Amino acid sequence: MTEFLEKKFIQKNAIESREYQKNLAQQAISENCIVVLPTGLGKTAIALQVIAEYLSKGNGGALFLAPTRVLVNQHYEFLKQSLTIEDVAIVTGEDLISKRTKLWNNSVICATPEITKNDLNRGIVNPSQFNLVIFDEVHRTIGDYAYSGIAELFENSDVRIVGMTATLPSEREKATEILTRLRIASVAERNEDSPDVKPYTQETDTEWINVELPDELKAIQTLLKIALTERYDVLKNNGIKLAEQQSLSALLRIRQFVLNQNRRSAKPLFTAIRIHYALNILEVHGITPFLKFCERTQAKKGVGIKELFELDPNFTRAVHLAKEAQSRGIEHSKIPKLKEIIESVPGKALIFTSYRDSVDLIHNKLQELGVSSGILIGKAGETGLKQKKQIETVQKFRDGEFKVLVATRVGEEGLDIAEVNQVIFYDNVPSSVRFVQRRGRTGRKDTGKLVVMIAKNTIDETYYWIGKRKISASKSMGQKMTKMIEKNNSQSNQKSGLDAFI
Repeated sequence: MTEFLEKKFIQKNAIESREYQKNLAQQAISENCIVVLPTGLGKTAIALQVIAEYLSKGNGGALFLAPTRVLVNQHYEFLKQSLTIEDVAIVTGEDLISKRTKLWNNSVICATPEITKNDLNRGIVNPSQFNLVIFDEVHRTIGDYAYSGIAELFENSDVRIVGMTATLPSEREKATEILTRLRIASVAERNEDSPDVKPYTQETDTEWINVELPDELKAIQTLLKIALTERYDVLKNNGIKLAEQQSLSALLRIRQFVLNQNRRSAKPLFTAIRIHYALNILEVHGITPFLKFCERTQAKKGVGIKELFELDPNFTRAVHLAKEAQSRGIEHSKIPKLKEIIESVPGKALIFTSYRDSVDLIHNKLQELGVSSGILIGKAGETGLKQKKQIETVQKFRDGEFKVLVATRVGEEGLDIAEVNQVIFYDNVPSSVRFVQRRGRTGRKDTGKLVVMIAKNTIDETYYWIGKRKISASKSMGQKMTKMIEKNNSQSNQKSGLDAFI
């Protein structure tokens, strides 16, 4: 027999009572805390308990932040159904200032970070209005992301801060930055193997599928690699120290140095960066995304663009071969494999790809193959989906109007689509956070399947190994963060900023 949570401000018989959720909530109630819990195990239910506790204190409201409009709406719907109070509001940039000014007076507010930061700076809302702030997907609290600016505005208040995530970053510097910015006192962590969590977890079977590039793509790949190596040779002759292994990230790191101190290397450097992007897109996503990237790049006025697209015999030949391949209907060997993978598991499938042109290609090809699908992309750009449309798309997928949803990063974080039977990575991501987020979209109510597609001898393979290493590092980050906090607490001399944790 299911036991339900009994707590003031929470609807009766609404939330299943789980011991690990209550324990994690209690820790978050007592001190600034990051809750780390695998996807599908109820981080939002924990947030609900913390919100209910702070509502009973009666000296301020609760602010629940999430990075996307779709996720904010999901939290809003959950809290609206689960809380006994009426004044729960949702605030996003699509509301006019006059409307937002009224909405900010509600007791519980779900909001996107950018508009929250802007309205705090405008004075439309005051930090003193809140006694609790929850940062969902807290791993984003780094660099100049809006979460960092919001945290700064609450720096001098005694507001309770709670962070929530399914996984911590694998890099110590990022973990340290999150701890410092949010003044975190503890990390409350559970994983799939925790004894109190295990009864509620579902298995996710993972399969890695390797595909061989078609001969047409291999020919284009060879030409692009020759063009790239020529630029590396020029850079080395100009005195730029580069590792033997060609790396886009290494080139991106030296841009400022070249502009400031070695300007004769600017043309080969920026041309090499463009070739890297073009090669990666070709290898991972196929002919049409490659040609669309080339089309957009050629339309820009930048260093070395004319030389690359008009004078470089290898690059121009590569573009010519790609157009020929496209005219014959050749795209990527992943496309025909997709239909086979989708049909191997009954029910709904969610396909992730990092590149927007790739979303369109996959969607169109699936439609041609007779597979019903929808797309979920961000709102930026002319072809972007407005936030309202994103929410509608997710609801249609939940309702079964189409079997497959093809999504970019906007679909990775927090989406609660319980009946997804299969998640497919069309491309690999060199990020432990994004891998875990994507993977967590399946295996919520029943055994799920994860399929990772890898094109042999491409950047896909490189990203696979990088991701694997980072996932391993992120698993121990909670313990490392706890040790950092303990070390900081034991120091008698008062430090501030990052020094406190190093």
